[in-house]
Amino acid sequence: MPNMTLSIDEELHDAIKNHPEIKWSAIARKAMKEYADRLKVLDRIASKSKLTEDDIEELDRVLKRSVAKRHGI
Repeated sequence: MPNMTLSIDEELHDAIKNHPEIKWSAIARKAMKEYADRLKVLDRIASKSKLTEDDIEELDRVLKRSVAKRHGI
């Protein structure tokens, strides 16, 4: 199995060190697997899309304008 090194902030490091009984690598592995599984689903959906890059950019502009207008920005 390949290894991975992660950088974490001091606060998280302290929390992890306070609980050595927990298998932190198993938790990280499970979280990354779940996230990767969600990405696979999104990739499958996106692969069936007929939208072009231009369509996506236009949707992005329209949505951002709408959100800004709604929030008075």
